Order: sequence, then structure tokens, then C-alpha cells
Amino acid sequence: MRIFKQFILSFITFLPLVAHAEIKTVTHTLKQPFGGSQSPDDARTAAIARAKREALEKFGTYIESTTIVKNSQVDSDDILALTAGVTKAEVIKQKNFADGDAFGIELTVMVELDSAVLEESLKRLLEDRRHLQDLKHAREREKKLLAQIAELQKESQLKGNTDQQSAKLKRKFQHASQELLAIMYFDKAAALWDGKNFIDTTNVIVFLTKAISYNENYFEAYFLRALVYHDLKQSDLAILDFNQAIRIKPDDFLTYFGRGMAYAHLNKRDHAIEDFTQTIKLNPEYSSAYFQRGSINDILGESEKAIADYNQAIRLTPNDALAYRTRGMIYSDLKRYDLAIEDYGQAIRLNQGDTEAYFHRGKTYVELQRLDRAIADFNHAIRLDPNYARAYRYRGLAYYDLKQFDSVIADLSQAIRIDPKNAASYFNRGNAYKFLNMTDQATADYDEAIRLDPKDALYYNNRGAIYLSTYSWVKGCADMKAACSLGKCNGYESTKKMCSRY
Repeated sequence: MRIFKQFILSFITFLPLVAHAEIKTVTHTLKQPFGGSQSPDDARTAAIARAKREALEKFGTYIESTTIVKNSQVDSDDILALTAGVTKAEVIKQKNFADGDAFGIELTVMVELDSAVLEESLKRLLEDRRHLQDLKHAREREKKLLAQIAELQKESQLKGNTDQQSAKLKRKFQHASQELLAIMYFDKAAALWDGKNFIDTTNVIVFLTKAISYNENYFEAYFLRALVYHDLKQSDLAILDFNQAIRIKPDDFLTYFGRGMAYAHLNKRDHAIEDFTQTIKLNPEYSSAYFQRGSINDILGESEKAIADYNQAIRLTPNDALAYRTRGMIYSDLKRYDLAIEDYGQAIRLNQGDTEAYFHRGKTYVELQRLDRAIADFNHAIRLDPNYARAYRYRGLAYYDLKQFDSVIADLSQAIRIDPKNAASYFNRGNAYKFLNMTDQATADYDEAIRLDPKDALYYNNRGAIYLSTYSWVKGCADMKAACSLGKCNGYESTKKMCSRY
């Protein structure tokens, strides 16, 4: 049996952060002897992991000197995780060597960093604490595995190991190597995260699948792959991965939250509520779980439960404009208009660009017949989004109540240009034309409204009224009968005797 020499660095070369354009590089070369119970493949895996780690540690000095890191409260482990998150490492050279009675692998690793985007990348990574935590955990596990391999190397050098002991050592080397390979593939996936999105989801899934193949209990790999599947709208696959992540770490609140989001996407609302509730049980201070559970309760018609959830979300994140606006919409539906207006106002104070808050407050003002304020809010919404068809449509309705029919027609015409498939816009413009005795234009608009939505009784009723007023008895009576069959019989009852002839 060859004597396994202690892991020896033959030489280390650090280029002093050589910059080419905006790319900075560090190279690190080492020799990895192997023998005894460690296979060449296992030795190579350990060497790559060790070389990359030591290169990252050298690069970490540069990362630590950046302004954003200096101003953040991070420890040395955070620095290493940050460095791994903003750099790209690869083996650039590899060859075998022989030295007396030992042989092994000599390899060179290069780590590179784009300094042009460094500050922004670090900022995003520091903000995304979950991703940073995953990278930190990978570095911690890697460190333990390398220490474990060093101990195994010492055991392997001992003379007199039995075949049974050697076989056991070999299995331990293989297991550690498998875990290191899993971490390497996880790092490859993590490197494709730009702080907002994965830049290549296909390869992210490939890398994470490889990581899982080497370590079937790799929590972070399941969790991250589940998030990618969820973003790709492949919610069934996301749920399978969240299930595995929960199997491995049943007390991680974000895993339940992620699975709840996937269930919500599939409209499995009871399951989603269960997961959001479990999220809250594990972390009562996680506002997003209250918000999402509130959204589903609202869909299910559980308005008071929804309000209670939004109350908690707002208590925990009092600057969340969306939570105020969404709670305001529930208050509007419940006709609790004063509370709705208060919430919309708070949403606008927190976010001056919240188009929806202006729009919904405007709708509420219409309900209260505070039409000048309604029009002012619709004006704001339209200034923020000139293609906001609903704002034009509802401003047109406000003008209708003010009997400003030219403005009604102008707004509804604009709404139709933006959204030509909305039947209500044609119907309401038809009403304005009808009021102005422009019966041809009114009839044409009612025709289009009925074509787009043939099951609205009111459309038939109003068109029938025009036909009857112009003595088109057959058409008018047919429309009145159609309206009655759809649930609006008032017009038909008043003309029933006359229409019985037709």
C-alpha cells in the first residue's frame, strides 16, 4: 500500500488582483497526493474544493475592503459567502505528477470577479439574506468536509490497517467526496443568480438536480429548485421539491410559505391556507404569510378573516402600501367606505406612484357621489398610466352622473381604443348617446356590447327601449323578451300587451 502523504501545498500563486478591463482574477495552484484508501477521483474533488476555498479566502480581503461591506455588519464567514456569491471559479489547468513513492494531481484554479457590477451585486446579496445564508451554509459544510477528509487522510497513512478498515475508510472518502460534489454543483447554480433573477433557469435546474443526485438530503438544493420551478409556473414540481425540503428540515418557515404560494397558484386554497398558517406558527413575525393568507381568505369570501390577516401584516410592516390598498378594497366591497378611503390614502402616502390606489379611491368616491374627488383621483391614475382603460371608463361614469355627456363620450371612446373588448364601455357610451338622442350611435354601441357579452339583460333592455321609441316593434319586443329571459322583466312587463302581437 502506498503511503498517503499529508495534503501538501507545493506552491501558491496569487496574482495581485490583476485587472483586465473590469475583470479581476486570482489564481491558486496546489498539488494533491493520493493513495491508500482514497481514489484519484475523490482526491481530485477534495483538491478542487480546497483550492477554490483558499482562492476565495484570498479574494475575500478585496471584498472586505469595499464600502458596502465595510458599512455592513458581517463576520468572516459572511465575507467568504459573499465572495462565493459574486465570483466565478473554475479549474483552468490539471495534470498528474509523481514524486518518489507518491503520485497525485496538480491543478490550478482561477477565480474572477467583474468589478464593474461588484457593489450592486454585493448590495443585492446583502439584502437577500436567505440566499446569503444558503451560501454561508455551503461554506460551513465544505469546511467540515475538508477537515473530515484531512482526518481520514491521517487514518489512511497508518500502517497495519486491515482490509475491513481500508474498505470503511474508502466508503467515508467517497461519501465526503459526494457531498463536496453536491456543494460544487449548488455553487454553480447559485452563481447564476444576479440578485433579482436566475439568468439561466435551465442550467440552474440541471446543476441543482446534479447536486441532489450526489446528496439526496441537500435541503438548500431542493428549496432553491422549488423556487425556480415556482417562477417557471411549474407548481406541481415545486411542491414536490418543497415536500422534500420539509422532510429534511421540518421547522423551516420559508419552505411552508413557498409551498403555500405554489398551492395558491394551483388554486388549492385550503392547502395554501394550511401552509401559511404553519408559516405563522413557526414565525409569527413573518408579515408576508399574513398577507397571502388574507388574500386567499378574501377570495373565499371570508372578509373578516382577511381583514384580520391584513391588520397583522400592517402591524408588522407598517410601510407596506400594498397591504393598505388591498385591505381598502375589502372595506369598499363591504361598503365601509370611510375605512376604505383612509386605507387608500395611506397607500398613496407611502407610494405616490400607486396607480391602483388612486383608481380604487376614485371608485369609492363615485359610490359616495363625491364626484369631484373621484374625477381628481382618476386624473391622477391616468397621469401615472395613460393607457389605464378602467380609469377612463370610471371617470366617464362620474361625468355621466354630472350629466357632462361630451366628456363621457370622450372618456369611454378612449377606454375603447385601449381595451376594445370591454362590453361595459360600449354600453355606457351608448347610454350617453341615448341621452343626447343620438339613437344610431347608441344602437351601434348596444349592438357591440351584446356581441361581446350576450348574457347581460340590461344591454337588451336599453337597446329594446331605443327600438320601441323609434317604432321598430319587432326588434324592440324581441330585445325586451330577451332581457326578461335573462332576469330583467320590467321593460317587458310594461310592453307585454303590445308585444304580444309580435
